[in-house]
Amino acid sequence: MAYNYQGGPAPSYSASAPSAAPPAVEPEQAFLWNVFQRVDRDRNGAITSDELQQALSNGTWTPFNPETVRLMISMFDKANTGCIRFNEFGALWKYVTEWQKTFRTFDTDNSGNIDKRELKTALTSFGYRLSDRFYDLLVFKFDRTGRATINFDDFIQCCVSLQMLTQQFAQHDVNRNGWIQINYEQFLSMAFSVKL
Repeated sequence: MAYNYQGGPAPSYSASAPSAAPPAVEPEQAFLWNVFQRVDRDRNGAITSDELQQALSNGTWTPFNPETVRLMISMFDKANTGCIRFNEFGALWKYVTEWQKTFRTFDTDNSGNIDKRELKTALTSFGYRLSDRFYDLLVFKFDRTGRATINFDDFIQCCVSLQMLTQQFAQHDVNRNGWIQINYEQFLSMAFSVKL
């Protein structure tokens, strides 16, 4: 089975979206400790997905998407405890901050959400060349409000999901031309091995 995920040249598999550990100077430890303590409501030294969800803001006065929170915890939970400890919190904080900057860059109308045109601009700048029909699918999948827009938290989930799926695809794209040939079981293995 061959599948081309784009309509143009193959994207760079090292898209410029924020990575799981963006390079930069760590924010001040005392500030981070203060934030960590406020988020860790039960004072057990670890932040659960529920605590993190309550602490994060997506800019719409609604709770952060629980799937996005779960995804971020799984990315930064190096001990596989289902929680974030302080030593992991700094990287998570930086990650969310970088995504917030990225989101604001592409929210060109300052509406607090990303529409199809803005999403296309963002993903194109990350190196993706996708059809308008696929952008419609992304907006449909990640729009929880029914307004054909994507909020900040869903934008993170959309971009991270696309990045993880692209990395899986890239492992089979030996010619780096945007085409792979796999059987059905390989496809299922790819889909189920992605940590979404």
